[in-house]
Amino acid sequence: MKQTPFTAKHTAAGARMAEFAGFNMPISYSGINDEHATVRNNAGVFDVSHMGEFLLTGEGALDLIQQVTTNDASKLTAGKIQYSCLTNENGGIVDDLLVYCMAPHREYMLVVNASNIDKDWDWISEHNTENAAMQNISDLTCLLAVQGPHATKILQPLTDLDILNLKYYNFVKGRFAGVDNVLISATGYTGAGGIEIYFENKGRDADIIWNAIFEAGAPSGLKPIGLGARDTLRLEMGYCLYGNDIDDFTTPLEAGLGWITKFTKTFTASEYLQKQKAAGVDKKLVGFEMIDKGIPRHNYRIKDAEGNLIGRVTSGTQSPTLGRAIGLGYVSTGFSGIDSEVFIEVRDKLLKAKVSKLPFVQQSSNL
Repeated sequence: MKQTPFTAKHTAAGARMAEFAGFNMPISYSGINDEHATVRNNAGVFDVSHMGEFLLTGEGALDLIQQVTTNDASKLTAGKIQYSCLTNENGGIVDDLLVYCMAPHREYMLVVNASNIDKDWDWISEHNTENAAMQNISDLTCLLAVQGPHATKILQPLTDLDILNLKYYNFVKGRFAGVDNVLISATGYTGAGGIEIYFENKGRDADIIWNAIFEAGAPSGLKPIGLGARDTLRLEMGYCLYGNDIDDFTTPLEAGLGWITKFTKTFTASEYLQKQKAAGVDKKLVGFEMIDKGIPRHNYRIKDAEGNLIGRVTSGTQSPTLGRAIGLGYVSTGFSGIDSEVFIEVRDKLLKAKVSKLPFVQQSSNL
């Protein structure tokens, strides 16, 4: 397993470690429910250095991004970020990703899922017909996500950059905790507010930044948070997890990502997806809440009242915030309306659930 620059910090803090996307990652420290509540109500620190980062530069950079991604990156100006996805020829999602605009038309950073780093690199390289300069900086980049409504207030004393007023899907770059060239963004995967901190893994910078964050946050109860709580937090927001809710065989339109699928340009699978949009999708990704007692899990079957198969669960958990079980899953379009009655097959029993509006929990902003 690969290690992040913070692995020793996690083990010293008593984290329960496990393999995730080929990395030795912290799953929990004090327990998922406690860590979940910490992020929803205060602030917590996630080590997400396993994520992948690519730099695309030069005259062909924007054209390449426009070709392989569904969103319209030409709209980005310096300091702006865009959520997007890569699609294959059949409209399936190769990966979902973030596009950071360093300089319009000529310098971008793509942030991709850890499990797809090699796959995404090969896919983008295959379509790089304009010879844009590409650099995989994944192994050189540290990434900490400090999430929660008090995150920016806790960290503002560590920088002269105005992170208190950093707008959603924007970033700034400068000095943080005495380290230069730190990129700070506001995207998040928890819906609890907060920022992400990118910096090069060199010298003692990882130790310096980690220690400074926890020294600043000690009086406020800042805690390290594992991937277990990251999953329950993102699921309460209805955010997709690659490999569970989206993959090479689900399209953006089926996954409710039509809003990042722009037909004002030509991209891989744009013709296929235009036809799918015109014809209508056969299945849709929906959120649902359990009415009967039981917890839905990945790949559990979803049925109608007569026991006919209408879909499958992609993600499910007991929501720590709501105190009831929730999930995501694909269902036949006729059952995708809000409050539609569906049944989750759990140990040969059909448990009643209803389709719910997303997100399950209201998103927070930085306080």
